Amino acid sequence: MDRRLFVSALAGATALPVVTSPRFAPGAIRRLIDAADVARSRGARLLDPDAIAWRGTAAEDAAFAADEDFWEPIQRAFDLDRTWINLNNGGCSPAPSHVMAQLERDLRFSNELPVIQMWQTLEPRIEIVRRELAREFGCDTEEMAITRNASEALLTLIHGIDLKAGDEVLLSNQNYGRMMNGWKQRARRQGIVVKEISFPVPCTTPQQIVDAFAAGITDRTRVIEITHITNLTGQILPVKEIIQMARARNIDVFVDGAHAFAQFPFTRDELGVDFYGTSLHKWLLAPIGTGFLYVRRNRIADIWPLYAENDGQTKDIRKFEEIGTHPAANHNAVSVSLAFHRAIGVGRKSARLMYLRDRWAKRLHAEGQERVKVLTPLDSKWGGGLGFFNVEGIEPTKLGGWLMSNHRVVQTPIVHPEFKGIRVTPNVYTTLDEIDRFAELVLTAIHKGIP
Repeated sequence: MDRRLFVSALAGATALPVVTSPRFAPGAIRRLIDAADVARSRGARLLDPDAIAWRGTAAEDAAFAADEDFWEPIQRAFDLDRTWINLNNGGCSPAPSHVMAQLERDLRFSNELPVIQMWQTLEPRIEIVRRELAREFGCDTEEMAITRNASEALLTLIHGIDLKAGDEVLLSNQNYGRMMNGWKQRARRQGIVVKEISFPVPCTTPQQIVDAFAAGITDRTRVIEITHITNLTGQILPVKEIIQMARARNIDVFVDGAHAFAQFPFTRDELGVDFYGTSLHKWLLAPIGTGFLYVRRNRIADIWPLYAENDGQTKDIRKFEEIGTHPAANHNAVSVSLAFHRAIGVGRKSARLMYLRDRWAKRLHAEGQERVKVLTPLDSKWGGGLGFFNVEGIEPTKLGGWLMSNHRVVQTPIVHPEFKGIRVTPNVYTTLDEIDRFAELVLTAIHKGIP
């Protein structure tokens, strides 16, 4: 993994014209090359000489998870306020410094003469972003729409599919609230029926989730909407199995992948999805206000866009991008985030996130006087980098407030009708010292109480 090959990988695709290639701050290049040199010293290599990114085996990825020499330069690729410990990257994550530099350069360039610089020079580069996102997701370029977030992507589907009064939509009661509200609005306006199912937390037997959805289906069910990984406990759902079950009954499945894409490796074909939406400002580390909507090519005409399409766009994926005037800088900087992501390697990133999760979760479980219950599947492929725990006898809102106000530790207290606790979502810039500090504070609250 020599420097020339690494920089080529970092730039995304060497065949790009110079005018469309992302530009990188020298400091960011230096830090990532430092990480590459560490990887090389550990015997890392590109398994496919023609690949544009690191592709390792699961064992190789796991070996890097605890290699602080590799992650330390990556941590320095971010400009952060380290007086805070940010364990809420599941809401939105900071972007690396060079991603922000690209965003700022394009915003300033646009502002010089927006109707020329933004519309004519920068906006066409969305096609490069479309191509590279499609490549990462494993779909055709003409199936990839660039959106501002997962909510916009999923609400396009929710409001865009034709349904009539009495048609049923099946959800989990752990779906994201904004999507649930979208379905409820259609129920109020059009008389569709929204039904919710429940499944165990945590769940290490995925067939239980498939069976729960299957039990909720009737001859009026038209759509099932699921999360790829829940934003609450980090439970990964058996997406492929649910889709296969639903497709056999002629039911569409919409997948909310807000927390999945770029957190752990998968492709379109591994899931078998027809519809998928995600945000990119979480785990891809793209600027805030970026996401994508995937619709299988033969289904594009079946979905109405949120905003009216132009003539001739019925079967064009770009009809979902007709949102009026918007900055080109945001979505163009996604190309820089993709290069950063590929240089790290999604397998290595996933292994690192689960390593960080296990470092605090297993310590709390072991030292928490049996009061700590971790509601994320550990040592299981059905749990991701999000972690969720509850302490018996301490309300999560009280513990979360104490951590935030007294110790500047950002996390996410959650109270669901069926469970409650605190969600913890570190990212690749999170240090072991920060993870350990968080665990020590929670153990202090358990053993000594909260003042």
